[in-house]
Amino acid sequence: MESRNRTSLLELAWLFLKLGTIAFGGPPAHIAMMQDEVVTRRHWLTEEQFLDFLGVANLIPGPTSTELAIYIGRIQAGWPGLVVAGGCFILPSAVFVTVLAWAYVKFGALPQVNGVLYGIKPVVIALIVQAVFRLARSAVKSGWLAGVGAIAAVAFALQVNELIVLAAGGLLGGLIYSLRAGKSKWFAAFLVGATGTATTAVSVSLTSLFLVFFKIGAVLFGGGFVLFALIRSDMVARLHWITEQQLLDAIAMGQVTPGPLSTTATFIGYLLKGVPGALVGTVAIFLPAFILVAVSGPLVPRLRQSPVAAAFLDGLNVAALALIAVVAFQLSRAAIVDWITLVLAAASLILLVRYRVNSVWLILMGAAVGAGAMWMHR
Repeated sequence: MESRNRTSLLELAWLFLKLGTIAFGGPPAHIAMMQDEVVTRRHWLTEEQFLDFLGVANLIPGPTSTELAIYIGRIQAGWPGLVVAGGCFILPSAVFVTVLAWAYVKFGALPQVNGVLYGIKPVVIALIVQAVFRLARSAVKSGWLAGVGAIAAVAFALQVNELIVLAAGGLLGGLIYSLRAGKSKWFAAFLVGATGTATTAVSVSLTSLFLVFFKIGAVLFGGGFVLFALIRSDMVARLHWITEQQLLDAIAMGQVTPGPLSTTATFIGYLLKGVPGALVGTVAIFLPAFILVAVSGPLVPRLRQSPVAAAFLDGLNVAALALIAVVAFQLSRAAIVDWITLVLAAASLILLVRYRVNSVWLILMGAAVGAGAMWMHR
């Protein structure tokens, strides 16, 4: 696939630095901005080419909008463009989040900061719940897929390893399709390499931090909100590196900064190991996306043409959706603690679903209400 208009690395860097700086609102907003810039304004890609890249990015693990930036960079300026576009899209968010993490560590115990986070957390819960319902409309395509999602939710709630839940969801989806279509031999061949691994508890070092975030980045199906389920399972429940409260704070920080939500890893890395931890967390969470984009070109079209592989991906997607639903419930217990936070969560959900208010405005609303409530209770 060739680009209509090749570009320089400098122009590519400028565009994705700009997008990384102003791209609030999550992956849907990021994708819309990229479409406007590279299709409508610059005519680098046709609409069909852009949609092809978006489809591929949705089929592989990792942050979709970041992978889309990497694909665009690759087709516009070759291998250097792949690195430049992806790196420049990630960089502004990573810098913003590192600064916020420093402020959080230095001032986090102050009542003003606690008040802001108190108001933001229920808004985060509303954002996750809204994402579950939105994604369910496209992910749950049949009754049996709904059953796969329900099984995955129960298994994850019972603390089955999240990678096993995701892999089992995909395998169950492929198995059901094969049995219904009488193609069990195809499914048996597809099983090769489709296994999950578990993580054992280790002390926090830069190496262990890299390995945990690299693993999460390599299996991150289902978008940014699945990231929070994976982080909670590993770093809160299993390794006890951070608390539920710190995870909620990390999610909130990711919501108030532009760029990819996966820079939540930058924030957690800073909490655990300072600036080196922030750097290691950022590199580790995004490195699989660069690798997968580089190698997926010739493989993904064949995968999409296989009915069994498509069924595997359907099962994987509903399992990922189940993780989001369960983690929303788990986090809500730390976020919705009184009538103010309950009203904030409910109002945010209504504004999201009914009026499609940008999440940035909701986060600012929550911060203002939280700060005001804390000031009133002095």
